[in-house]
Amino acid sequence: MKLTREIKAAILVIGSVLLFIWGYSFLKGRNLFNTSHTYYVVYDNVEGLAPSAAVTINGLHVGKVNTITLEPKSGKLLVEILMTTDVDIPTNTTASIYEPSLIGAKAIALNLDFNSTEYAQDGAYLEGTVKLGLTDNIGSLLSPLQAKVDSVLSSLNTTLSSVNTILDAKTQQELKGTIASLNTTMHNFTSISKNVDQLLVENKSKLSSAVTNLDQTTKSFANIASDLEKAELDKLVNELQSTLTKVNGLLADIEQGNGTVGKIFKDPEMYDNLTKASNELNLLLQDVRLNPTRYINISVFGKKNKPYVVPETIEVVEQ
Repeated sequence: MKLTREIKAAILVIGSVLLFIWGYSFLKGRNLFNTSHTYYVVYDNVEGLAPSAAVTINGLHVGKVNTITLEPKSGKLLVEILMTTDVDIPTNTTASIYEPSLIGAKAIALNLDFNSTEYAQDGAYLEGTVKLGLTDNIGSLLSPLQAKVDSVLSSLNTTLSSVNTILDAKTQQELKGTIASLNTTMHNFTSISKNVDQLLVENKSKLSSAVTNLDQTTKSFANIASDLEKAELDKLVNELQSTLTKVNGLLADIEQGNGTVGKIFKDPEMYDNLTKASNELNLLLQDVRLNPTRYINISVFGKKNKPYVVPETIEVVEQ
């Protein structure tokens, strides 16, 4: 069967129309052979969002903005999202307008709840939010800073006005005199500094000798410390402590009545016996002094000894 010229022309025209429709749809971002899902989001302000803007999930490009329509009655903006990737969208998903970079165009980020098991149908409405971009964040940070700068500038202007009021002709003259005096003082200080430098140069040898003597004195003190360390002070202290411990033990024994000395101090009977013996010894000595012939008898011619007479009691005088 041969095709007539008319049929060929009709086929060519139909093909051209279909190719034009496909090309137009392709330029608009549509794929006639792709059964993608469409979702809608309502915004009060799209913040400069444009058609064909990217739609992302965690930074992954999954779709685009198809159309943005202004609703006449409410003044809100209806955004149609065309998904180019087959992704299940939960019903509680939010679509946030954000700014990917300082120079990039606005885009929409889909915030999915991956734990959800309920998914939105094709043509469903999603909740829309707007995130502040980097420029907006910088602007919000600079606004308080600008207010502070304005306040500082205002205070500075007030201070400068006050300074201008204070610095009248008389004050300026006094300040000039003060600066001149300060300049003279600095010159004098420079002269003193030169004299000190000259003095140090002239007495350099003496200073070196003094430093050397100080070094020797330090070494002498170090040697003394070393000698004290070698003297075994710790051993001497330990021996002294041991001796004091023994003395304390001896005193404790005396206090408790142990030993001869302890018994003398603690035994009343022994004390009384010693007292009586001392009294009798005193009586004996006094009797010997008063009557020596009773105890020492020298007979040259064989004289007989006198009989012993018991002496009378002699009162002991306390001294």
